[in-house]
Amino acid sequence: MDSNVTKIIIVGGGSAGWMAANSILSQLNKNIKVTLVESETIGTIGVGEGSTPYLKEYFKALNIPESEWMPACNATYKVGIDFVNWSTVKGYESYFHPFFSQFDLKPAKLFFDNTNKRRMQHSINAHPNHYFVAAHLAALNYSPIVKEKIPFDVDYGYHFDSVKLGLFLKRKAKERNINHIVANIEKVSTKDDGDISSISTQCGKKLTGDLFIDCSGFAGLLVNKAQNRCFTSYADSLINDSAVAIQTPLDNNEFASPLTISKALECGWSWKIPLANRWGNGYVYSSQFTTAEDAEIELRKELGLTDKTIKAKHLKMRVGRLDEHWRGNCLAVGLSQGFIEPLEATALMLIQLTIDRFIQVNNQHTIPSKGTIDTFNTEINTTFDGIRDYILAHYKLNSRTDTAYWRHCRDHVNETKSLAKILDAWDSELNFDDTLAKNKSQLVYLKPSWYCILAGMGRFPKATKADCESNQKSANEYCKAIVESYFIKNHEQLNTLYNR
Repeated sequence: MDSNVTKIIIVGGGSAGWMAANSILSQLNKNIKVTLVESETIGTIGVGEGSTPYLKEYFKALNIPESEWMPACNATYKVGIDFVNWSTVKGYESYFHPFFSQFDLKPAKLFFDNTNKRRMQHSINAHPNHYFVAAHLAALNYSPIVKEKIPFDVDYGYHFDSVKLGLFLKRKAKERNINHIVANIEKVSTKDDGDISSISTQCGKKLTGDLFIDCSGFAGLLVNKAQNRCFTSYADSLINDSAVAIQTPLDNNEFASPLTISKALECGWSWKIPLANRWGNGYVYSSQFTTAEDAEIELRKELGLTDKTIKAKHLKMRVGRLDEHWRGNCLAVGLSQGFIEPLEATALMLIQLTIDRFIQVNNQHTIPSKGTIDTFNTEINTTFDGIRDYILAHYKLNSRTDTAYWRHCRDHVNETKSLAKILDAWDSELNFDDTLAKNKSQLVYLKPSWYCILAGMGRFPKATKADCESNQKSANEYCKAIVESYFIKNHEQLNTLYNR
């Protein structure tokens, strides 16, 4: 990409395409024309309905308030994820992975202290649910929005209707005068050096551009079919390759807690996501261990769903990433660049990170060098690999023995070297914080998240040392007091948001 870039072509709509379009139109410091070509027959997947706190920054950068976009997308607040039945360790059958804030500094210190004593075989409470404010927000059904101004941010994410999110972002991009074309792409033409020169639609329109962004999903019309870029599969460590999704209505006057529920089933895990108007439900599983038909039956049984008029949507997933997300004049964003199963709801975060870093590079460099692009690709790959390691940890730490699937995930899938270092340090008498610090460049998730998953799954030796200290009680009381003093009940906050 050079200083002569005046035309950018985005191939594909959905969350990836419209997120990229809005960011470029609002933040890229160039006088450019942006065209988005959206298929008239290929729909969006439309089941990724959760986010990390990073999504707050996206709307902040676009100057779009929650009171505008959340009602339009039936969105609700999210303070973390509840992991149910991943462990069989007594007292650790479920745990909550919270989003964090400065409110947590005091109780988190007690948690880290207790956890390290428990690692050294002390008989002491080290379950993360007692030590973080977000876990108490979820349990008490409070919103992450504070009653009055405080001198720091409270991290939270969202649940939303992903189809409506795409439509909302489409409308905002049109307000910014994007050139929107609805047509199927028939041909992609390349130059001798492999760069994209043009795309042609089935209706006979030829579109040339200086830069092309591939948001065409798993198909990867530009990066896969035209450029045949190398793909690094994660299938040797993350074996889930399929999903089935079902939407169910909310009961009358039902206000769901601000959390995602991730529950381990026979051959994978189910999600349960509360929106303002319905539940989003699904089952992520491995086709090596069950069929699509049996997975749907199991999900319907889990939901107690006897109404067969409520249809299910089946999906296949290609898990892994490109080696080069940006090559020459073509950038891959979204499913075309890679995918990691939605266990920690990182899909939109990866889209956002990719486009944000791309904009930063181009605003800093008139002509980004090959070295700059290589650094960009390395950073995105490190993020993908770091997320993979944290997702993989859920499976390696599971203690279920009831099905071949769970035994296989724990004992036979490939354990990456980076994850092995983390687990080995935890299981030994090494200083765990030192290990996290030494491997910081490879990690995406920070210290609290690693402590939460390892302690939450009950990854501890048998307790042999008596300990009468009880940090857990004081942390529990502190967190409850913070919730009641600073936060608003979830349904009260949603009513306020949706009625203004």
